[in-house]
Amino acid sequence: MGPEVNALLLLGLLYWAGDCEAQMTWQRLGQQPHRPWAERVADDRQAVESFPLDLTALEGNTESFMEQIQSLAQALYPCASQQPSEDLHLHLLLNKSVTCNDGSPAGYYLKESKGSGRWLIFLEGGWYCFNRDTCELRHSATPHLMSSKDWPRTRIGTGILSSLPEENPHWWNANMVFIPYCSSDVWSGASPKTKKNDYAFMGTLIIQEVVRELLDRGLAGGKVLLLAGSSAGGTGVLLNVDRVAKQLEELGYPAIQVRGLVDSGWFLDNKQYRHTDCFNTRTCAPKEVIQRGIKYWKGLVPEPCQRQFKEGEEWNCFFGYKVYPTVSSPLFVVQWLFDQAQLIVDNAYLTGQPMQEDQRLYVQNLAGELRHTLQNVSASFAPACFSHEVIIRSQWTEVQVNGTSLPQALHCWDRSLHRSHNASKAPLKGCPIHLVDSCPWPHCNPTCPTIRNQFTGQEVNMAQFLRRMGFDVPSVAQ
Repeated sequence: MGPEVNALLLLGLLYWAGDCEAQMTWQRLGQQPHRPWAERVADDRQAVESFPLDLTALEGNTESFMEQIQSLAQALYPCASQQPSEDLHLHLLLNKSVTCNDGSPAGYYLKESKGSGRWLIFLEGGWYCFNRDTCELRHSATPHLMSSKDWPRTRIGTGILSSLPEENPHWWNANMVFIPYCSSDVWSGASPKTKKNDYAFMGTLIIQEVVRELLDRGLAGGKVLLLAGSSAGGTGVLLNVDRVAKQLEELGYPAIQVRGLVDSGWFLDNKQYRHTDCFNTRTCAPKEVIQRGIKYWKGLVPEPCQRQFKEGEEWNCFFGYKVYPTVSSPLFVVQWLFDQAQLIVDNAYLTGQPMQEDQRLYVQNLAGELRHTLQNVSASFAPACFSHEVIIRSQWTEVQVNGTSLPQALHCWDRSLHRSHNASKAPLKGCPIHLVDSCPWPHCNPTCPTIRNQFTGQEVNMAQFLRRMGFDVPSVAQ
């Protein structure tokens, strides 16, 4: 099909998209679309200009471009007043031997996008447990993180899992997969529940089994698989992205391009601000809890990383800056410079009282350490914000670094990978993928999300926050 036909087809479908949206809006209001022609053209033109079609697919890849056209046509037909369903539907694994901690079957939520060659698999986060006592406490407090018995039949996709273009500008038409976290092992374990083991820890096997089942549900014809995750799920991406790529290659699908998106899973094994004994997940130093956990879970780490360390020191591979140089698959790292989970395990978390000078310096130095570890990460997005997790929040499009939002940065990253896959070495002008804030204190980035009191949930205004940080607010303002 020639470029002229492609262009005409694109313009026709985009005009149809605008007109269809206008009809849908009026039908929702219970009115007929009898408006002046000039108003309708203006509205249609606005819809066309904002429609998130990836025109980079035209760069020597007509097949990919036509996939988008097909997906767009399917999304618009029939032109009805109902919005497409946002539900992801639960599928428990057919292989019942791959389980959650309590022995119930693991599973995943799926929303298919017929005609799309892109697949997004998201690994849920949610801390961990590292011995019998902490696992029993976890099971009583958050049973859904250790068992599938009470999982709902459907979930709503939000953020990068949303099928709404306005909420998810670049990945809205992908096949969406959400894997609930019920292994409590940072997605690293491969040990079943036995008479000797009170709990199963099978995180890495759950991922492999989900991928195996998805091949029969359309992944076999896929072009790109993005393995994403937040918090413990983000660390899980670091540990498993190459394993997934190898699995697909061994099963006969080497053409599927596997990539990783790490959200708030880039932790540091640093010294705590105030040392406390290791009683639970939130008082243990990061290094100590992983040292204990990897033994309890019988956790697995990537072989290239394991070879970098002596026997018994495999725990190092749970920390992003140590495992990243050994990962072969393309990775994009999203990390708040003032990550709440990191501050909690470092015992430097903000309370209702103003910070002492040494605590404030510790927090600022922590951001500097994170910034340093991201220097050689080619694709990264690190705002100077006090927060944790972002990619499945509905407002994930709002935060910016140097004027670029996270979806825009991911789009640039996809474009760069597309060009490198097609042997193009020409640089992408005006399309940054390494975005790290340089300002020195929390929330110096004006696009940071709202700060809330961790106990009451009430919003904390910026002046209050800076005072608690120990800053002289008038001096900071100047």
